Amino acid sequence: MCSDRPAGFRAETRAARSADEKPFLSVVMPVHEGTAWIEATLDSLVAEPNGNLEIIIVDSSPTSTTAAIVERFAHRLPLRLLQRRNLAPWQAKTNLGVKLAAADHVCILHQDDLWLPGRVEAVRRWLAGSPEAGLHLAPTAIIDRFGRRIGRWNCPLPAGKLLGAQFLLERLLVQNFVSVPAPIFRRTAWLACGGMDEKLWYTPDWDIWVKLSSTAPVIYHDEITTAFRVHGSSLTVTGSRDVNEFRSQMQIVMERYLPRLPASSRRWVEPAARASISVNVLLAAASGGDLMALVRAARVVLSLGPIGMRRYLRDSRLRERVTCRLRAKLTGAF
Repeated sequence: MCSDRPAGFRAETRAARSADEKPFLSVVMPVHEGTAWIEATLDSLVAEPNGNLEIIIVDSSPTSTTAAIVERFAHRLPLRLLQRRNLAPWQAKTNLGVKLAAADHVCILHQDDLWLPGRVEAVRRWLAGSPEAGLHLAPTAIIDRFGRRIGRWNCPLPAGKLLGAQFLLERLLVQNFVSVPAPIFRRTAWLACGGMDEKLWYTPDWDIWVKLSSTAPVIYHDEITTAFRVHGSSLTVTGSRDVNEFRSQMQIVMERYLPRLPASSRRWVEPAARASISVNVLLAAASGGDLMALVRAARVVLSLGPIGMRRYLRDSRLRERVTCRLRAKLTGAF
């Protein structure tokens, strides 16, 4: 491997397929200064059958340290490494990776997340069993900085059923409940809807799941095959420290897609969505030391009334989100 090769560059690897063999899945990895995590991430890929995969790593690190770690896997994984030091935003790197992907179906894997045993077998089964689905969703394990399981990230969806755009939108607008490493999506659908909005730094994944859900049916598989790592240096944590910008990022997505709902649905979705944004902002303030923000968050939830509270708690996954982060902090693993 070498840095900044042309877009068509492909590393020759032990697992490389013939030039005429199309991969069944492309894995896009947007990477930036990934030395703390990327070895464990690539190890989790090595543990899976990878002969018919394509792994595209787009690295914007200012040095070659991360690339040097990636190169150690060149003979164990079907890798393509592109170093683009001027392409810092993860959403821009992801868009480039999807554009270059050779497979019909794509997934995203961040440098600090993992695949779990059985991921490849499960994805093959999902695609074969529901070929009409344009977006395959699934729960994911939540792990701490040491890789220990501390929770489960679920989607508030019925498993095994083809779901329509309105059903997804009514729930997604309350909270982004999709963990980035879990979904499988059609490459053509991603490209047709314009890919990730590169102006959004915190909510581009939320935005793209909404867009993809409008292109074809969605299906939820109740099977954990990935792990999402929570730690103090993640974008989720560092980005939420700017409260006003944090709120703005969520409001953009909510206001962009609320008009797509019929009035009958919007009447109950909008209060829950606005409450969810307020609670997320208050939880970020509490994480920064303002413990009274927890009291204000509780008041926001109570203001929804019994029926509104039940819907909000179902779609927001509030309990599991808060519990896993508290567990990580209490054990010193955040």
